Amino acid sequence: MDARRELIVERVLRCVELVPAGRVASYGAVAAICGIGPRQVGSIMRHWSDGLPWWRITNSSGDLPPALLERALPHWREEGIRLKPNGLGCRYADYAADMGELELRWLEATRDLPDPDADDLDASA
Repeated sequence: MDARRELIVERVLRCVELVPAGRVASYGAVAAICGIGPRQVGSIMRHWSDGLPWWRITNSSGDLPPALLERALPHWREEGIRLKPNGLGCRYADYAADMGELELRWLEATRDLPDPDADDLDASA
């Protein structure tokens, strides 16, 4: 993996780590904070989310695919996230993390990382 890709992965994973217990963030919200697209966030989560609170990242409706939802439910119960009546996920409006606060915490948490768009990033790797 090239240095730029590694840096993007690290930035996304740090954002995911910062979503508070009992709250969720959408792929799009994480993407907006990290400066990438929601599908990139999904791909990163699919490959590198072991050991992270992956169950806190949902689509913009608060839903997860059935297989992920089944695995997420014990975590949600423990954190007080309740299923909405249709059983597909949680009510995003009720459980969404404060995106302004999340972004501020993420900026602090990634202060030590170089800019992924820097021209000399790959040269320093």
